[in-house]
Amino acid sequence: MLLKQIAEYAHREQTSTLPAEVWHHAKRAVIDWYACLLPGSIVEPATILEKALADELDRGKARLATGRPAATRAAALINGAASHSVEFDDIYRDAGYHPGSPVISAALAVAQATGASGELFLRGVIVGYETSTRLGESVMPAHYKFWHTTGTIGALGAAAAAATILRATPEQFAHAVATATTFASGLKQAFLSQAMSKPLHGGHAADVGVMAALSAVRGLTGALDILEGPSGFGNAMSGKVDWTKATKDLGVDYHITRVTFKNHGCCGHNFPSIDGALHLQKLHGFKAADVKKVKIESYKAGMDIVGNFDPEGEYQAKFSLPYTVAHALVHGSVRLNAFSPERMQDPAVRGMMPKFEIISDPELSAGYPNQRAARVHIETNDGRTFSHFQPHRKGDPEQLLTDAEVNDKFIELAMPVIGEAAAKALLAQLWSTDKLKSVVYETGTPRARAAG
Repeated sequence: MLLKQIAEYAHREQTSTLPAEVWHHAKRAVIDWYACLLPGSIVEPATILEKALADELDRGKARLATGRPAATRAAALINGAASHSVEFDDIYRDAGYHPGSPVISAALAVAQATGASGELFLRGVIVGYETSTRLGESVMPAHYKFWHTTGTIGALGAAAAAATILRATPEQFAHAVATATTFASGLKQAFLSQAMSKPLHGGHAADVGVMAALSAVRGLTGALDILEGPSGFGNAMSGKVDWTKATKDLGVDYHITRVTFKNHGCCGHNFPSIDGALHLQKLHGFKAADVKKVKIESYKAGMDIVGNFDPEGEYQAKFSLPYTVAHALVHGSVRLNAFSPERMQDPAVRGMMPKFEIISDPELSAGYPNQRAARVHIETNDGRTFSHFQPHRKGDPEQLLTDAEVNDKFIELAMPVIGEAAAKALLAQLWSTDKLKSVVYETGTPRARAAG
């Protein structure tokens, strides 16, 4: 049975000797997660959730990004939503999946609640990533037609991480993941409006994963054939499944070493087009005002989500290919400030958007999800034409962000929230996670709360 095989791997990983590279990439994942968590913690929906779950706060051993005490599940839920809110969190490309939001949110909440060491916390993160990325690959790409993988597969990864930190037996681990699987949810329709639901997918996944693991180690059982059973996850939520991917090289080849860290603050489906447009601009030196037409060919699964030519607000703009590429050409990047009210109404950006033509290319569509590519064609007002094929995204396994770039991203996103000194101190602490006796990180006093 599939869950039993995964559970045996996970149990070994509680005490296994891991390669130095794996420890290093696990710390990179936690750093990148915190970089997204901090700015996400001071905006909606996290601020709304703090009000809604007030009776679960100011007690318990877990912590929100702000350092505020919280009950274990409340911390997992709120931090999970916060870390997915600013659209800067990591991606496991081949599963179309953001593992950090559900997995690390669950792992940290349970580690803090139980006083786990930094080493055990990281082991939980690693197991959560390794199991869920493989399960995600097994059901893709058919699963992604309707389902948001971060909400669905994320629940399984969260349970795996939490159960590992709780030192679950193989049987308890299997029951934890089985129970979480029946709560897996998150519909892609949530992407297509100004609704706040999408970030909650990561939070809900973290929450149910924690619930399932805490219950399993106390005896709660799940349906152990829930993945491959006739009415199970695979048949109900994909239909085209290759479960051999779920255990291939498990414990030998570590997916966490090949996680994409975002280099732009928006939906990852926009990235190859942004990278390609910026490459052409840098190579040929034209200005945004010189552009007459932009034609982009990319993969259908992405174009179906980001083909919005008239985004109504910040959230829709992050899922608008015309907006993000136009912003990149006008301002040179797509960071968090790209979605400020001023930038959202920038006439130079808005004026360029009608010049876009977006095409779903059959060849590039066939490469999804393993390849995220785009062809970018730009024509200038003086008749020049430039084309570039972008085979992957900066931050993908073929061009991973360096440690220095990860550090820079962390400081950029954390400093406006907690200040430069606190951000640098926290970064140093995060790099030393494997040496910590406990993982109650010091984040200082967030500026937004201090002002309030």
